[in-house]
Amino acid sequence: MTQWRNREEFKQRVREWAQKLDAQIAAIYVRPMRRKWASCSTSGNLNFNDELLSLDRELGEYVIVHELLHFSTPNHGKLWKSRMRAHLGDHERYAEKLRQIATVRQL
Repeated sequence: MTQWRNREEFKQRVREWAQKLDAQIAAIYVRPMRRKWASCSTSGNLNFNDELLSLDRELGEYVIVHELLHFSTPNHGKLWKSRMRAHLGDHERYAEKLRQIATVRQL
């Protein structure tokens, strides 16, 4: 398992994905969150749960792409799923792993 070195490395990866996905971001925050892995706002703010830093990088990548795609596709419909699959392949596997972790940690 490869973890993130620090917040800045994680934020840099968010910026890289944002550029790749042509997503305009205003701010990136990595902070404690009680019930979610991440959230985004229509004003371009991204919030990521700081617990992601201690998880496998692949899971963080999934959450990053998941949130950034919401800027152009606001729901989890067919288009969003298709775009997730195009960028991450079997994205359902990552979602299930995060659900399992959340159950243990009771996010």
